[in-house]
Amino acid sequence: MSLSRPAVAFTALALLIGLGHPLPAAATQPASAVPGGQPASALPGSRPASAGLGGQHVTAGKPGTAGTGEVRTVVRDAVTGAAVRACLNLVPADRDPLTVVGLGEVQQGRSGGCSDLDGGPVVSTDVAPGRYHLLARPYDSVRYGAQWVGPHGGTGQRERAAIIHVRPGRVVTTPRVRLDPPGTVTGRVTRVADGTPVSAAAVLLLPEIQHPKYGSQGVLTDDDGRYTMTGLGPYRWPLYFSGYGLASQWSGATADRLRATTVRVRAGATVTADTALTAGTVVSGTITTAEMPFYSQVVAFHARTGEVVGVADAAENYLLRLLPGQRVLLRCDCVYTPSRWYPNAAGIDDARTLRVRNAPVTAHFDLTGPAVP
Repeated sequence: MSLSRPAVAFTALALLIGLGHPLPAAATQPASAVPGGQPASALPGSRPASAGLGGQHVTAGKPGTAGTGEVRTVVRDAVTGAAVRACLNLVPADRDPLTVVGLGEVQQGRSGGCSDLDGGPVVSTDVAPGRYHLLARPYDSVRYGAQWVGPHGGTGQRERAAIIHVRPGRVVTTPRVRLDPPGTVTGRVTRVADGTPVSAAAVLLLPEIQHPKYGSQGVLTDDDGRYTMTGLGPYRWPLYFSGYGLASQWSGATADRLRATTVRVRAGATVTADTALTAGTVVSGTITTAEMPFYSQVVAFHARTGEVVGVADAAENYLLRLLPGQRVLLRCDCVYTPSRWYPNAAGIDDARTLRVRNAPVTAHFDLTGPAVP
């Protein structure tokens, strides 16, 4: 598989946390289950009422649509208070909606809208009810760093971000986004087995389902395994590493983001974060179906967090490499209908959990009959 390398820092950041591609038919879920997919547009002001959110005062007002909600915020320079141009993503805080991610997409939910040319206000309409985190991405990644929006400022750890509760027919005003100057992370990715460099390994803030044709949306390592990631806010960040034929992992060699070793980014400085990838445990099986799409994948999700931990191209069979010591749920995007969960379930609630240890795991999909409702 041929992968292109980002040419400049701004492009690297844009790819790293870009908006991704539309969800393909083979991986789509019922519309009611998808936390996004709607356009964002500006609407008139809201009528204030009080509610609690991460220690902050929020407002709720008239809805834009009866069955959905609206999210509003404003983006400012953390020091001067000047309006800043940026885009936001609404990333589901709960497991099941987080797994609504398809081919070629980073696992970052739906677009939360962008400020206009003058910066400042951001409005996201027609947002499905649920709990979300906000990921902020400034246009000017030389002056400002990306951040998860916390109750009192930016953070690099999603679990420390404010939780945005979106309810039907309500407008939620979130904490103000206050952008800080950026820093840089550089490092080298090698193999645990022999210490050799891993070229074309992807380094991301969030997992992805990499497209076999278009490659990764992350920053890629060069032939010597070296990478440089720019435009990160000055906080502690967990990083996600993925290499061909190797098990994906978070910094600190773990499959669980909540147990990752975070990388301390400082404004205007460069920090080094090396990592070594292992071949992991083989999870494999056959796929029986009447007709399979040209691009088909088996995706492994962490059973507790719902985050992507591995992706394998699929045909009559598949082979995943996963870090041992985790429980996973497998989804097969292998039919011209909504995806199936192992062994043949229509939804994640009926999926069977697999424990990944050191010994190989076999899991076959038989998709010829009706899915478990």
